[in-house]
Amino acid sequence: MNAAREVEAVVIGAGQAGLSAAYHLRRTGFEPDRDFVVLDHSPGPGGAWQFRWPSLTFGKVHGMHALPGMELTDADPARPSSEVVREYFDRYERAFGLRVRRPVDVRAVREGTGGRLLVQTPDGTWATRALINATGTWDRPFWPRYPGQETFRGRQLHTAQYAGPEEFAGRRVVVVGGGASGTQHLLELAPYAAATTWVTRRPPVFREGPFDEDAGRAAVALVEERVRQGLPPRSVVSVTGLPLNDAIRQGLADGVLDRRPMFDRIVPDGVEWRDGSKAAADVILWATGFRAALDHLAPLGLREPGGGIRLEGTRAVADPRVHLLGYGPSASTIGTNRAGRAAVRDIRRLLAGEPLAA
Repeated sequence: MNAAREVEAVVIGAGQAGLSAAYHLRRTGFEPDRDFVVLDHSPGPGGAWQFRWPSLTFGKVHGMHALPGMELTDADPARPSSEVVREYFDRYERAFGLRVRRPVDVRAVREGTGGRLLVQTPDGTWATRALINATGTWDRPFWPRYPGQETFRGRQLHTAQYAGPEEFAGRRVVVVGGGASGTQHLLELAPYAAATTWVTRRPPVFREGPFDEDAGRAAVALVEERVRQGLPPRSVVSVTGLPLNDAIRQGLADGVLDRRPMFDRIVPDGVEWRDGSKAAADVILWATGFRAALDHLAPLGLREPGGGIRLEGTRAVADPRVHLLGYGPSASTIGTNRAGRAAVRDIRRLLAGEPLAA
């Protein structure tokens, strides 16, 4: 076994959150590969964006904020967002010399010796004094369970597997989920599918007017309160609502976004409600979101009885060496940039032996 390589900080994940943190580490004097390392399990730059479906063009993306230190300019709104963001992240990594190591899968983070954490991967182990976890959610799609699900004779897939609307031509599709992905899927599918049915647990809330920085801060504060209590975070969109743009208005007018309450059971050829009504389906598309990919942190015992990880800012209350970015209030791109700066400021205090901010 090779000895663990010692660094001051390890960043896990090179999406928006991880790159923001790496930028602030470098900006404050930490040297990549000497003082800190960025580990990313994806095959190339782009974070989760590189896996998005081709029909999600950059013009359809809501609230994509630039990374710190480099604006995203002149992006063609008609190009797939996966291409635009992949190229932007690649330029960013090279411009700031972040030296992201990939593909590297972090299997576990454990307690080491001398106050260090051991970050274990198939490519070796790093012993670090601080950890910034920025693994996001893409690797943990959430599949709800409903009675009869195993009897369905058609196809079931999650947003993470969605490749575009063409494959649903002539199919009867039930779309489950009231977030941005669900509405985007429906609007894309409608011209191709034989029929679409939209079901959500709660009535969707559409937001009028611009979503400015003040509104963003207010939304982040609501999500942050749950995290402070050690509860699993809800998505930022759950408190912001869905933007009421021209495409959404047209979908409402056309009846494509005619929402029905959640069904009670799945049957071989569709879904049924308690009153006996039914929607025939060839496909059930679960646009039901994702959960934080944090299994590798399990050895540290960070979770609270409420099921979440309690944070003070971005710092885990149970272990001040660990910061979570892209979790809860920092899950939005605007929140992520601010959180990366705050986490690095906190880590500098920790490594200098200074009191941490309350």
